Amino acid sequence: MKVTSSEFLISNSNVNKCPSNNLSDYAFIGRSNVGKSSLINALCNKKSLAKTSSRPGKTQLINHFLINNSWHLVDLPGYGYARTSKTQKKIFQKFITEYFNERKQLVSAFVLIDIRHEPQPIDLDFMYWLGEKEIPFSIIFTKSDKLKPNKIKINIENYFKKMNDQWNSFPVHFITSAAKKNGIKDVLIYIDQLNGLK
Repeated sequence: MKVTSSEFLISNSNVNKCPSNNLSDYAFIGRSNVGKSSLINALCNKKSLAKTSSRPGKTQLINHFLINNSWHLVDLPGYGYARTSKTQKKIFQKFITEYFNERKQLVSAFVLIDIRHEPQPIDLDFMYWLGEKEIPFSIIFTKSDKLKPNKIKINIENYFKKMNDQWNSFPVHFITSAAKKNGIKDVLIYIDQLNGLK
C-alpha cells in the first residue's frame, strides 16, 4: 500500500467524539520521546502531518488522521515521562484507557519502542495490559538507524526474553527508522493486509 492522501480530522480527549464512521482505526502509542510523530510523518510521507518536538509529551490528545480516504491513523499521547502535572497525566491515562476499552473501530494498536534501550518495565506492563484486554497489537521498534544490526538483534531478543515469562506467543514486530525510511513499507503492507481481513 502507498499513502496517496492524508489529512488531519480531529483532536479530542473524549472517545465519544472520535469520528463516528465505520472506517478502521490503527492506533500508535509509546513512551514519550520514542519518535512517534516522526514515524507517522514517514508513514504518510509528509514532514509535518504530526507535530514533532524535542520536548517529550507533545501529543496530549487523541488525534485522528484520515489516510487514503479509507482508514484512520490515530496518534495517541505517549505514556511515561512528559513535562506535565500528575493531574494531567491521570487525565491522559483515563482517556487512553477509555479509547482502548470503548473504540469499536479499533483494529490494531502499534506499540512503539526505542530499539536503543534495554526492555523498559513501562513498555512491558502496557503490552501486558493490552494482552489482558485482548486488544490486538504489534510492536514497532524505532530509531534502528542509531544501532548496528548485531546490537538491534540483541536488544530485540532481550525484549522477547522478558516477554517470554508472560506470553505464549509474541506479537508481530517491525524494525523501523523514520530517518532512513527503513521498515516503513512493511508497516503499511501489514495495515493493508488487516484492512483486507475486515
